[in-house]
Amino acid sequence: QLQLVESGGGLVQPGGSLRLSCAASGFTLDYYAIGWFRQAPGKERERVSCISSSGGSTNYADSVKGRFTISKDNAKNTVYLQMNSLKPEDTAVYYCAARDRRVCGGGIIEYDYWGQGTQVTVSS
Repeated sequence: QLQLVESGGGLVQPGGSLRLSCAASGFTLDYYAIGWFRQAPGKERERVSCISSSGGSTNYADSVKGRFTISKDNAKNTVYLQMNSLKPEDTAVYYCAARDRRVCGGGIIEYDYWGQGTQVTVSS
């Protein structure tokens, strides 16, 4: 059974950091691009970042560039999202998703498998 499980969310003060993990089981991430998405209350789900299957290509939403870093460890079959200098507007449920292609896709519909999400709350 193909499964993605996110972890690492929580409550953090503005300016703080968190590292989210996305662990895959039932398939290998060697052949999948992985995206991180987030959805805040009352807002649409948006893509935050993506990494190609090789890890050689990454991209970021303008709102997180310079603050978030995506990486992957194929040996652990896990993708990470390091989030620094967090802001209250980063508060959302964060999801990872796998795309059955080696390169990153655009919209939500281009991703085939989704995790259950992890809550990130940035508040003082």
